[in-house]
Amino acid sequence: MDDEIPVGVGPWEARWPEPGSAESGRLDPELLRDGDRRNVVDAYRYWRQDAIVADLDQRRHAFHVAIENWRHDLNVGSVVRTANAFLAAEVHIVGRRRWNRRGAMVTDRYQHLRHHGDVEALVQWAGDRGLPLVGVDNQPGSVPLEGARLPDACMLVFGQEGPGLTPAARDACTTTVSIAQFGSTRSINAGAAAAIAMHAWVRQHADLSAAWGAPRDER
Repeated sequence: MDDEIPVGVGPWEARWPEPGSAESGRLDPELLRDGDRRNVVDAYRYWRQDAIVADLDQRRHAFHVAIENWRHDLNVGSVVRTANAFLAAEVHIVGRRRWNRRGAMVTDRYQHLRHHGDVEALVQWAGDRGLPLVGVDNQPGSVPLEGARLPDACMLVFGQEGPGLTPAARDACTTTVSIAQFGSTRSINAGAAAAIAMHAWVRQHADLSAAWGAPRDER
């Protein structure tokens, strides 16, 4: 079996930043010494975790994500990872506090998470901040996501794998959008649905020239 290709970069080979400089303040001496094998974009190589979070906080988008977690849904980790990729303001976990973090691939270290014991608590929190709840669920009366205009500041709400949004969550949403499907299955999993809905928000509201990997002449 071939050896695995190493991820990331090795020890810092150039001269270390001057102590007291802005660059020195955000870099981690241990990563400089040993190399940075984390799953982060190249722009954050060797940065301290708190410095990465602080930088992300200056650029976070206006949408929040909520997912119901009544049965230890394995999709929660996937939703957190995708929310980090699309730079959601926060991820809200409704129901059980504990969730399987494996699917998050440690992106929860960089993503703000908030727990709510029930839908009522989520509704209260969102209402206090003027965030309309937009449900994502294939159910009668849903508006096709493909033609919907999502609010700039909003809370995208996803249900449990299988049953989808609970009645309490559906009633709390100002609107519910559905994702067009063409195959035999009744629904796609919550992690995939969350990725599609978040990307729909990004296409409508985000500055795409600021995305990692955007062509340099557009950055």
